[in-house]
Amino acid sequence: MKKLSEYLFLLVLGGTAYYGFEMLFRGFSHWTMFFLGGICLVFCAQQGIWTHWSEPLWKQVGWCIIFVTACEFITGIIVNKFLGWNVWDYTGLPFQFMGQICLPFVIIFSGLCAVGIFLSGYTLFFLYGEERPEFHVL
Repeated sequence: MKKLSEYLFLLVLGGTAYYGFEMLFRGFSHWTMFFLGGICLVFCAQQGIWTHWSEPLWKQVGWCIIFVTACEFITGIIVNKFLGWNVWDYTGLPFQFMGQICLPFVIIFSGLCAVGIFLSGYTLFFLYGEERPEFHVL
Protein backbone atom coordinates (compact mmCIF):
# COMPACT_ATOMS: atom_id res chain seq x y z
CA MET A 1 0.00 0.00 0.00
CA LYS A 2 2.95 2.34 0.71
CA LYS A 3 4.32 1.90 -2.82
CA LEU A 4 0.90 2.64 -4.33
CA SER A 5 0.74 5.81 -2.25
CA GLU A 6 4.23 6.80 -3.44
CA TYR A 7 3.39 6.25 -7.10
CA LEU A 8 0.07 8.07 -6.88
CA PHE A 9 1.67 11.00 -5.08
CA LEU A 10 4.44 11.23 -7.70
CA LEU A 11 1.88 10.92 -10.50
CA VAL A 12 -0.16 13.83 -9.14
CA LEU A 13 2.95 15.88 -8.31
CA GLY A 14 4.44 15.36 -11.77
CA GLY A 15 1.14 15.97 -13.51
CA THR A 16 0.49 19.16 -11.58
CA ALA A 17 4.03 20.42 -12.11
CA TYR A 18 4.04 19.76 -15.85
CA TYR A 19 0.53 21.11 -16.37
CA GLY A 20 1.57 24.24 -14.46
CA PHE A 21 4.78 24.52 -16.50
CA GLU A 22 2.78 24.49 -19.73
CA MET A 23 0.27 27.00 -18.39
CA LEU A 24 3.11 29.31 -17.40
CA PHE A 25 5.01 29.12 -20.69
CA ARG A 26 2.30 28.33 -23.27
CA GLY A 27 -0.73 29.84 -21.59
CA PHE A 28 -2.72 26.62 -21.98
CA SER A 29 -2.40 22.87 -21.55
CA HIS A 30 -4.48 19.74 -21.99
CA TRP A 31 -5.59 17.15 -19.46
CA THR A 32 -3.53 14.48 -21.24
CA MET A 33 -0.39 16.46 -20.34
CA PHE A 34 -1.24 16.05 -16.67
CA PHE A 35 -1.02 12.26 -17.03
CA LEU A 36 2.04 12.40 -19.28
CA GLY A 37 3.88 14.61 -16.78
CA GLY A 38 2.88 12.31 -13.93
CA ILE A 39 4.03 9.16 -15.68
CA CYS A 40 7.34 10.80 -16.53
CA LEU A 41 7.97 11.82 -12.89
CA VAL A 42 7.19 8.28 -11.76
CA PHE A 43 9.84 7.06 -14.21
CA CYS A 44 12.34 9.63 -12.92
CA ALA A 45 11.87 8.14 -9.48
CA GLN A 46 11.81 4.52 -10.60
CA GLN A 47 15.07 4.68 -12.54
CA GLY A 48 16.71 6.11 -9.41
CA ILE A 49 15.26 3.36 -7.24
CA TRP A 50 16.46 0.67 -9.65
CA THR A 51 20.01 2.00 -9.50
CA HIS A 52 19.93 3.09 -5.82
CA TRP A 53 20.59 6.62 -7.08
CA SER A 54 24.21 5.57 -7.65
CA GLU A 55 24.53 6.31 -11.36
CA PRO A 56 25.95 9.66 -12.49
CA LEU A 57 23.32 12.33 -12.99
CA TRP A 58 24.07 12.60 -16.72
CA LYS A 59 23.15 8.91 -17.16
CA GLN A 60 19.95 9.29 -15.17
CA VAL A 61 18.98 12.34 -17.24
CA GLY A 62 19.81 10.41 -20.42
CA TRP A 63 17.54 7.51 -19.49
CA CYS A 64 14.77 9.92 -18.56
CA ILE A 65 15.12 11.89 -21.80
CA ILE A 66 14.76 8.68 -23.82
CA PHE A 67 11.70 7.69 -21.79
CA VAL A 68 10.09 11.15 -21.92
CA THR A 69 10.72 11.54 -25.66
CA ALA A 70 9.28 8.09 -26.38
CA CYS A 71 6.23 8.86 -24.23
CA GLU A 72 5.76 12.23 -25.93
CA PHE A 73 5.94 10.59 -29.35
CA ILE A 74 3.49 7.81 -28.45
CA THR A 75 1.11 10.27 -26.77
CA GLY A 76 1.37 12.61 -29.75
CA ILE A 77 0.53 9.87 -32.21
CA ILE A 78 -2.52 8.92 -30.14
CA VAL A 79 -3.89 12.35 -29.17
CA ASN A 80 -2.79 14.41 -32.17
CA LYS A 81 -2.85 12.00 -35.10
CA PHE A 82 -5.28 9.23 -34.16
CA LEU A 83 -7.79 11.21 -32.06
CA GLY A 84 -7.19 14.51 -33.87
CA TRP A 85 -7.15 16.63 -30.69
CA ASN A 86 -4.23 18.75 -31.93
CA VAL A 87 -2.69 19.26 -28.50
CA TRP A 88 0.68 20.23 -30.05
CA ASP A 89 2.40 20.35 -33.41
CA TYR A 90 6.16 20.76 -33.83
CA THR A 91 6.01 20.71 -37.64
CA GLY A 92 7.47 24.22 -37.95
CA LEU A 93 10.38 23.56 -35.59
CA PRO A 94 13.83 22.28 -36.58
CA PHE A 95 14.80 18.64 -36.24
CA GLN A 96 11.23 17.45 -35.74
CA PHE A 97 9.76 14.04 -36.46
CA MET A 98 6.16 13.80 -37.65
CA GLY A 99 5.40 17.00 -35.75
CA GLN A 100 5.33 15.06 -32.47
CA ILE A 101 8.89 15.38 -31.14
CA CYS A 102 11.69 17.82 -31.90
CA LEU A 103 15.22 18.51 -30.74
CA PRO A 104 14.56 21.93 -29.13
CA PHE A 105 11.95 20.39 -26.82
CA VAL A 106 14.15 17.37 -26.09
CA ILE A 107 16.71 19.87 -24.80
CA ILE A 108 14.07 21.65 -22.70
CA PHE A 109 12.85 18.32 -21.37
CA SER A 110 16.40 17.36 -20.36
CA GLY A 111 16.34 20.23 -17.88
CA LEU A 112 12.92 19.18 -16.66
CA CYS A 113 14.19 15.60 -16.30
CA ALA A 114 17.04 16.77 -14.07
CA VAL A 115 14.55 18.67 -11.91
CA GLY A 116 12.28 15.62 -11.88
CA ILE A 117 15.10 13.34 -10.74
CA PHE A 118 15.96 15.63 -7.82
CA LEU A 119 12.31 16.26 -6.97
CA SER A 120 11.30 12.60 -7.02
CA GLY A 121 14.37 11.39 -5.15
CA TYR A 122 14.05 13.86 -2.31
CA THR A 123 10.26 13.54 -2.18
CA LEU A 124 10.56 9.79 -1.68
CA PHE A 125 13.27 10.28 0.93
CA PHE A 126 11.61 13.01 2.98
CA LEU A 127 7.96 11.94 2.72
CA TYR A 128 8.26 8.16 2.54
CA GLY A 129 11.58 7.36 4.20
CA GLU A 130 13.01 5.74 1.09
CA GLU A 131 16.72 5.55 0.34
CA ARG A 132 18.46 8.93 0.40
CA PRO A 133 19.53 9.92 -3.11
CA GLU A 134 23.22 10.72 -3.52
CA PHE A 135 23.70 12.69 -6.71
CA HIS A 136 26.99 13.10 -8.53
CA VAL A 137 27.74 14.42 -11.99
CA LEU A 138 30.44 11.97 -13.10
